[in-house]
Amino acid sequence: MPLARLKNGIELCYDERGEGEPLVLVMGIAAQMIFWQDDFCQLLADRGFRVIRFDHRDVGLSTRLHHLPVPSAPRTLACMLTGLRCRAPYALEDMAGDVAGLLDALAIERAHVVGVSMGGMVAQTMAITHPHRMRSLVSIMSTTGAPGVLISEPRAIRALLSSPPRTREEAIEKHLALFRIVRSTRWELDEDELIERAGRAWDRGSYPRGALRHLAAIAATGDRTARLRFVRVPTLVLHGTVDPLIRPIGGELTAAAIPGAKLRWIEGMGHDLPRGAWPLLIDLIARHARDAALDLARG
Repeated sequence: MPLARLKNGIELCYDERGEGEPLVLVMGIAAQMIFWQDDFCQLLADRGFRVIRFDHRDVGLSTRLHHLPVPSAPRTLACMLTGLRCRAPYALEDMAGDVAGLLDALAIERAHVVGVSMGGMVAQTMAITHPHRMRSLVSIMSTTGAPGVLISEPRAIRALLSSPPRTREEAIEKHLALFRIVRSTRWELDEDELIERAGRAWDRGSYPRGALRHLAAIAATGDRTARLRFVRVPTLVLHGTVDPLIRPIGGELTAAAIPGAKLRWIEGMGHDLPRGAWPLLIDLIARHARDAALDLARG
């Protein structure tokens, strides 16, 4: 897969497919770009988009920042719950800058940006720091960083932050354990697909230190609510009604913070992207992008 070298020295592994308006997919914490499944990307490309996915810094085949410190997970979680700003090797602003840098590397002026979970936080931050690079924003299963809100069910956050796997088999088991907890209830869990994805991710490269830096980036950035009130990028917020990792209040807070944002609930969806939900998700993303493009053309 190709590597895009950014002006900040970071190299991001990416791929793309399709022709049309650029649409960048931003994945969640420590999640590789392959979590945007090939078929999902192709369905968006079939709707007339140039679909781009990438590995964040510190994950997959992108640059690993070995020289940076590894934050403490308990201390980071305490900062997130209390609203205290903690020190971190980098913040969401830096990760949003990576997305803008990827656009530079691909000679793209503006793109539709779709983010899930932490990727939604990165996309929200990009709408704050680089609004001129965005045609539209879709924030999926994400939140604003508001403190004092019980965003996650304890069982879900425990599964997310369990000890890192030491073998391929252990990585698959932990992946299955996580998604058995955060899964959608409306659709069957495809464990064969999860096994294939977890094995593929392990083969591409596991880097647990990156997950801790991503978590710290969220805590270091803090509450975005006040800054989101100045966002004018056309925004769609999508959230599952049974999400235990970022509970539905996260979607409510996001939509309430961004002027003009539209909130759409996905009944029975958890903290995953089940194939059964794809037709609706693809249609909502495509229609939002088309509407935003028409508004932009009208000036």
